[in-house]
Amino acid sequence: MGIISVSLNDDALAELDKIQQTYQLKGRSEAVRTSIKAAAGELQDLADFNGEIEGVLIVIRHDHSDPWMSIIEEKHESAIKTQLHSHLENRRCLEVMVIGAPADEFKAMMKEIEGVGKADYIRFVRS
Repeated sequence: MGIISVSLNDDALAELDKIQQTYQLKGRSEAVRTSIKAAAGELQDLADFNGEIEGVLIVIRHDHSDPWMSIIEEKHESAIKTQLHSHLENRRCLEVMVIGAPADEFKAMMKEIEGVGKADYIRFVRS
């Protein structure tokens, strides 16, 4: 088994501890392995998408003044059928989008959102 060293900010460390407690895991390493398995499952779900994709995409981002999400939304405007933007506490924003697009375009959009690394929460609910 490989050993790695990871630096986490206080928020990420608190989330890791919450995962460990919720699933009653023996330690943080087990919590990291569980988290990796969950993320890998999400990646596999995305990879399995084909044909026309429809559903609801939910994104919470942590800085209203940062235009990164607007740039992605504009680039993928044809995939977004309806959009709701709501301001939350502490300058965070909620983006809810009804998506209808070919799988390749949707996958590209999701990779861009994930790749920026500025979303606090991303969830796609397929119809």
